[in-house]
Amino acid sequence: MKTFLASIDVMPHDNLLDPQGKAVTGSMKNLGLPEITGVRIGKHITLKVDAADKKAAETKVEEACKKLLANQIMEKYAFSVEEAH
Repeated sequence: MKTFLASIDVMPHDNLLDPQGKAVTGSMKNLGLPEITGVRIGKHITLKVDAADKKAAETKVEEACKKLLANQIMEKYAFSVEEAH
């Protein structure tokens, strides 16, 4: 059994309103940064998973994303898995 590190990014679907992102985008003008637009806010998750190999670890991370970490109706996710050193 090996230990793998997963890095997961969960973001709102592109076609959905992101109220936090919109508020931050609006605040950029007040901070003198009007050239910053289109802010989208999500979450970044890291975790460790014990698995026989990288493919098995990826399968477990995919399952965790689908079942708990991302609301697939409103969010999309992407992840990478690397062997821990």
